[in-house]
Amino acid sequence: MELKRISKWAVIFGTILIWTVKFGIRPLHAVEGSGRFLLGIAPNLVGSFLIPFGAFWFFYGKRFFMARIFRIHSFNDLRNVCLIGFGLLVINEYLQLIPIFGRTFDYYDIFFSMIGLSGAYFVFGRLMNSYSAVAD
Repeated sequence: MELKRISKWAVIFGTILIWTVKFGIRPLHAVEGSGRFLLGIAPNLVGSFLIPFGAFWFFYGKRFFMARIFRIHSFNDLRNVCLIGFGLLVINEYLQLIPIFGRTFDYYDIFFSMIGLSGAYFVFGRLMNSYSAVAD
């Protein structure tokens, strides 16, 4: 149960961080140069890092269809959630090429989403390993 609590708070604080960057810092244009680039990729990096935490928090112990796809009970499940999440991130980014959405396509968003998701795989995997060893 401790891993579910950690996942919950990671998602909550990560979401607050993303909203702060997207709706507070970036609109003010307070940063120039490389700081502006970092603020541009931060929501993708943090958001993709939160995917396994969110999947575990929302779907742990549930039995409906989506929960069966996104459940995380083993490292194989974790890998599948990260791969599905990355696929959905890439699809979302390519959908931004359609002009009616009014969004901008950026390869850096895909690249830093991959970095965030890779980091989440290792961090969540280590947390999952340490809390399953305690539970045994």
